[in-house]
Amino acid sequence: MDDIFSRLISLTSYISQRIIEFIEDLVLGDASRCLEDSDTNSSGQHPTYETCNEHGFSSLDSASLSRYFNSSTTFDFHERDASDIEDLSDINTGLEVVRGNYCIGVRFIFKGLMLPIFCLEFAWRSAITSWRCFCYQMRRMQAHVQRIISRVLRTLRGSSDDIGWLQRAPGMAPVRDGSAHFMELLQSIRMKAFVQHPSTDLLRNGVHKLPDSFVYLLIPGLFSNHGPLYFVSTKRFFSKMGLACHIAKIHSEASVEHNAWELKQYIEELYWGAGKRVMLLGHSKGGVDAAAALSIYSQELSNKVAGLALVQSPYGGTPIASDILREGQVADRETRRIMEFLICKLIKGDMRALEDLTYEKRKEFIKNHKLPDNIPLISFHSEASVAPGVVATLSHIAHAEFPRFGSEDDVLAVRKVPVIVPVSAAMALSALHLQLRYGEKSDGLVTCRDAEVPGSIVVKPDRKLDHSWMVYSSWKKDPTEPDACEMCEALLTMLVELGT
Repeated sequence: MDDIFSRLISLTSYISQRIIEFIEDLVLGDASRCLEDSDTNSSGQHPTYETCNEHGFSSLDSASLSRYFNSSTTFDFHERDASDIEDLSDINTGLEVVRGNYCIGVRFIFKGLMLPIFCLEFAWRSAITSWRCFCYQMRRMQAHVQRIISRVLRTLRGSSDDIGWLQRAPGMAPVRDGSAHFMELLQSIRMKAFVQHPSTDLLRNGVHKLPDSFVYLLIPGLFSNHGPLYFVSTKRFFSKMGLACHIAKIHSEASVEHNAWELKQYIEELYWGAGKRVMLLGHSKGGVDAAAALSIYSQELSNKVAGLALVQSPYGGTPIASDILREGQVADRETRRIMEFLICKLIKGDMRALEDLTYEKRKEFIKNHKLPDNIPLISFHSEASVAPGVVATLSHIAHAEFPRFGSEDDVLAVRKVPVIVPVSAAMALSALHLQLRYGEKSDGLVTCRDAEVPGSIVVKPDRKLDHSWMVYSSWKKDPTEPDACEMCEALLTMLVELGT
């Protein structure tokens, strides 16, 4: 439209200018001929118009008069007196003055007539400029509205296209279901002779098949540095059976690649120190860190690691991390600043610890780093309960120590007070959110489909367990149900069988 308007304005200006020049030439020519006729007819002594035409000039200018009077056909300047020559000079001078004044007047008149055209052209150009500004502002407004709509749609869509991407990705090894065999091992471990203890506790005597030919390494997950009892009960349980069990001392809020390097050093230290291969069990992000160590340093660790069990690990990613850190959604910058304050400033962690659990980062990492085929893998995932009674469930995550004075000699002693928080209630709310929004079953943080590692044996318990149940013991335990320690033993026993 702008190009068409510009061409129309240029064409209008060109046509109007040509019309003005044509009219000026036409009027000036007629006026000049009229003046010459009137001057010639007013004096009988001067040459006539026809005489001038006969000699080849059509107007009474100074050059024509000179040629005429120099010719020998009509006049002889020697026969005329000085007064006649002066009269002719006066006539020529007057004619030039009249012609100049006439040209100035005609141009002034036509310039005055062109003023409305110039005003119209100015108004037209102003309208075009205003239209361009209006179109520019409309385009900006349209782009802004489209960005807002895109952000809203991106926020509403969330992780719908990413959940379970491992099952849809080409080239991924299939998984096998080992839940039935796991339940058999768990029942054999829980086979016990119920003996009534004076304190009404039940003593368990089960079948333990874990050999002492391995070193068992428990790898904690995200934010485990702020939970002092993380994996403590499981380690104590294994130690009572005479097994070499360790909890990896890594920075849980560090990036996956950093923890992979730390685990590689830790595994090599255990291997060369004990002379035994290491059996790995990682919970949550700990399983992702362990898998990264095996993927990146497969040549160094292939003969030192006997197997890996990933317990509730977001190997494919988690919608919680992706929904928090997704770029292009509503309030993405504000949300990121809040998380940076919580992770980096408050708990002194690394923001990459959460970024590495997003779908985008996990897709990139798995594409570049494949797990070795010669190491047995087990994927354990569960579904959290969303029943109202879960709100009252409390988890024992730590204990606080308070000084107290002893009764004898006023010796300073310490009283330990358990720290219990409703972790299960938070996991239930998160699981309900994921179920309502995406229709996916989860343990509160990790969906069941994202926890299945390609090529692994998948274990799904028949109980509903949240994400924290495997590492933090409940404040009220049910002695008739297996606890987290026994489940970890069953998983490692199954892993040993796969490796033999």
